[in-house]
Amino acid sequence: MERAASGEGIDRMRRNLSLALLASVVVAFFAGSARAATVYFDILLDGLQETPPIATPAFGDGTLTLDDATGDYTISGNFYDLLGVSNNAHIHGPAAIGAGPAGVVVGLTFDIGVSTGTYSGAGTFTALQMADLLDELYYVNIHSSVHGGGEIRGQILVSPIPEPSSALLVGLGLAAVAAAARRRGRA
Repeated sequence: MERAASGEGIDRMRRNLSLALLASVVVAFFAGSARAATVYFDILLDGLQETPPIATPAFGDGTLTLDDATGDYTISGNFYDLLGVSNNAHIHGPAAIGAGPAGVVVGLTFDIGVSTGTYSGAGTFTALQMADLLDELYYVNIHSSVHGGGEIRGQILVSPIPEPSSALLVGLGLAAVAAAARRRGRA
């Protein structure tokens, strides 16, 4: 009888060790991925965000992704219904929402000479620029022939939605822990 109890104790110890190892792997993986992440940003442009505000039917949207370890970024978006035709597009900053115009941080590639088109860009931000971006102090400005200082503007805001890969990894980790707990309950 003692031998059987001893065997059950060893099995229980192995299961607990396996669960501890699984938990360690999950924690180590998430700790490593927390050091470098892709941060997503949303951009909504309109004339009311210009300083001073501009009455225009124009609007736009866009996204920016940032690798917070390297500073590499990509940006892309659309603009619609400018009163004039497009003649410039930039990321400006640092400036808070509603603050006056700020200097150009980087020029963007855009459809020139149109009232509806796209903009895009890619590059690498410095550590200081990343800090300003993460503090939401940058904005996109689309300039037109009617409003040379900018017809529509949109603050670059951190997206409230977590990146899909992080959500997937959290779900997989929770599923693995639940499966291990289920097996432990059957044994």
